Amino acid sequence: MRKQTATPLITDTSPLSTAAAPVNYESALEELEKLVMQLEGGQMPLDQLLTGYQRGAQLLKFCRDKLEAVENQIKVLEGTELKPWAQE
Repeated sequence: MRKQTATPLITDTSPLSTAAAPVNYESALEELEKLVMQLEGGQMPLDQLLTGYQRGAQLLKFCRDKLEAVENQIKVLEGTELKPWAQE
C-alpha cells in the first residue's frame, strides 16, 4: 500500500493579495494610470503582467463603483432624471 503525502497548502503572497484598497477615487485613478503605462511599456515579466492586469481590474471596478454611487446621489438630488450640468 502506498503512503499518501499531504499536499502542501498554496498561499497567495502576490502583491495583489496584499494590495490595499484605494483611499479615494483620485488615488485609484492615479494608480490605474501608472499601471496602464507600465503594462503598455511591454517590459514586465509575464507573472507581473497578470498581477498588474488583475490589480487594474480591481481599480477599474473601484472607480466605476464610486462614479455610479455619485451618479445615484445626483439622481436622488435632482429627481429620477439626470439633468445637464450648466457651468456658470
